[in-house]
Amino acid sequence: MTLGGILFDKDGTLFDFGATWNAWAVGLIQHLSEGDLRTARRIAEVTDFDLDAGVFRPTSPIIAGTGREAAECVSRALPDAHIDALEAVMNDHAARAPQVPPTDLVPLLNDLAGRGLNLGVMTNDSEYAARAHLTAANVLDRFDWIAGFDSGHGAKPAPTPLLAFASQMDLDPARVAMVGDSTHDLIAGRAAGMVAIAVLTGLADHDTLAPYAHAVLPHIGHLPDWLNASG
Repeated sequence: MTLGGILFDKDGTLFDFGATWNAWAVGLIQHLSEGDLRTARRIAEVTDFDLDAGVFRPTSPIIAGTGREAAECVSRALPDAHIDALEAVMNDHAARAPQVPPTDLVPLLNDLAGRGLNLGVMTNDSEYAARAHLTAANVLDRFDWIAGFDSGHGAKPAPTPLLAFASQMDLDPARVAMVGDSTHDLIAGRAAGMVAIAVLTGLADHDTLAPYAHAVLPHIGHLPDWLNASG
């Protein structure tokens, strides 16, 4: 069946996870800890962030979680913090985090749209942050549909937000590819009856993703070749 749409995850997919979010985490921890090393190490511990190396560990709950879940995670190290206020601070920092795409997004998305494909973004980040990041990358207008965990459709790994995209685009889910860097993305894609495509620009490796994916690509820049090969 010929594809009619592609739904992208954002972090680790449209943008390289490590190149973007490691620096964000360092800055956020410095801000929240107010320079206190013990508090910084508590935050790093609950988020599974290697503070000395300045990198997320692959087991971090922050990687595929929603913005709310990330705030709840951090709050375990900051018992006096109000969860709504903490989430707002984290969302503000996230919206301003500089994004690093794994390939030149404009020609890639133009190529995909030129094939008649509807393009969407479904992220477990907030919709506000997603729109801010896509705007900064000059690709907001390339997408027909954008949703975050807070857009009213649910969050991955549930299939409901993916099915919302298919419904809005009037597409059979089987004609949609879900492209992501985590098992959350791929599990959601398969549960929705979509083609699940993994990319290796997050923190999960090939062996972790392959059992859940119909195809594993180095990064999204390989999508046109994959489409050409798959007919």
